[in-house]
Amino acid sequence: MTEKEKMIAGEYFHSDVEELTNARRRVKDLCFQYNNLKPSDIKNRDILLRKILGKTGEKIAIESDFWCDYGYNISVGNNFYMNHGCIILDCAKVTFGNNVLVAPNCSFYTVDHPFDVKKRNQWIEIAKPITVGNNVWLGGNVTVLPGVTIGDNVVIGAGSLVTKDIPSNTLAYGNPARVIREIGEEEKN
Repeated sequence: MTEKEKMIAGEYFHSDVEELTNARRRVKDLCFQYNNLKPSDIKNRDILLRKILGKTGEKIAIESDFWCDYGYNISVGNNFYMNHGCIILDCAKVTFGNNVLVAPNCSFYTVDHPFDVKKRNQWIEIAKPITVGNNVWLGGNVTVLPGVTIGDNVVIGAGSLVTKDIPSNTLAYGNPARVIREIGEEEKN
């Protein structure tokens, strides 16, 4: 099994192998190109963004600066908007549903490192997927950690650190984020 296959399978892997290093460099070059296109160059921004991301729906927009590790592990649904300064470390799948709004400076980290310093110093990592449902709004400076699932019709308040799953139809915020209340039917429409 290659290190890439281990990474995608959610097993411990060495991140400093040539195949993964080259893949990261490739997508970071694409992100650099994307981040340096004029905001008014909508056509070329869309073409390049669809080249960076693994799967894309209709009507998607990501503001510059945007960075990711591999790109091919990122899937975004229809009507997706991500504001300035967002980062996706996509060693595992990162999936966004339809009608997702991501405010500025949000981060999605799928990768984790061992506590054992000897393993960590060998560039050994493990990755767990992140899933964001449909009709989700993440406020500014939200950080989502490895293995988290955020349900449908969720609002995550600004500045939150999401360390565990958030159920559908809820408002959550805090550090760590916790469910504050359910979102009623009238608020979902």
